[in-house]
Amino acid sequence: MNIFIGILIIALGAFCQSSCYVPINRIRQWSWESYWLVQGVFAWVLFPLCGLFLAVPHGEQVSGLFAAVPAFNIWMTVLFGVLWGIGGLTFGLSMRYLGVALGQSISLGTCAAFGTVMGPLMIHAFFPELDALSQLTSSVLAGVAVTVTGIAVIGLAGSMRSKEQTQETDKPAGTGETGFRFGKGIAIALLAGLMSGCFNVGLTFGADICFEHTNPMFRTLPATLLVTLGGFFTNLVYCLWQNVKNGTLADYGKTSVWLNNLLYCMLAGALWYSQFFGLSLAKGFLTESPQLMTLSFCILMALNVVFSNVWGLILHEWRGCSRRTVMVLLAGIVILLISSFIPQWL
Repeated sequence: MNIFIGILIIALGAFCQSSCYVPINRIRQWSWESYWLVQGVFAWVLFPLCGLFLAVPHGEQVSGLFAAVPAFNIWMTVLFGVLWGIGGLTFGLSMRYLGVALGQSISLGTCAAFGTVMGPLMIHAFFPELDALSQLTSSVLAGVAVTVTGIAVIGLAGSMRSKEQTQETDKPAGTGETGFRFGKGIAIALLAGLMSGCFNVGLTFGADICFEHTNPMFRTLPATLLVTLGGFFTNLVYCLWQNVKNGTLADYGKTSVWLNNLLYCMLAGALWYSQFFGLSLAKGFLTESPQLMTLSFCILMALNVVFSNVWGLILHEWRGCSRRTVMVLLAGIVILLISSFIPQWL
């Protein structure tokens, strides 16, 4: 029962994350770099900071979280957060050159696999005495393989959709006149996936940043803050550079839209953070299954893809597609759902 609750919590977080772009559409008179930075203050700083305090039991101090952990682990957690930030910035470019379906599928498929496997590999490289490779059991690797397969099937459905719909209807947002560039797009999508997977590597290095008597549901929240702070730094530098380059610094002075935009940026940030807050809560219910604990990040990425495409169906983005294309999409969604339970079946 606990395992089912854990996966259900991950699913709820994934649903919230897939919905985080809805409030962004209500932001007015701000450029992308301006609202992206402001929602990032909420998503990557303020809400994760609130999460941090949940990991501090009564009678303890926040400083105590970091006192007993080697500085190397703390800085590695932040470093992989910085690298994850690069993945987030390049993720959009992958969809620009490959289209939403193919770009998202390759990026998230790479992210799911890399994030799951590289955490134990990196820990083993620096601390071989911990035997972190034992986490990569055959059932975990099977779960990763099934997840990547499901994302690939959804990517195939997206390619079929692009052939059946008109070019104007299916044109990814923000592509301009760039168009489809397979070689460049594949390279960027792989880079985006590798860098995005660094989030879970950062969580792995920061796994011990907690008190011994911290509630198991809140144990990964301090590491989550360090990773998101690293990612915030990357996005802060890039967005301010874009503000200067595009002459959009004046966005922050448009007081007439501040209340509206701040509200929707806060909502978008809360929805985005929900995925990793939910991941932390879910791990508290998955402790009896070490395989699912290792695979939890992969499950989150898989369900992100599921709910993103469910939203696409709800918003009629697949209107005009053949029954065969929709069935391929549904098959991919079913495969991803099955992947969440693979470790329990093997």
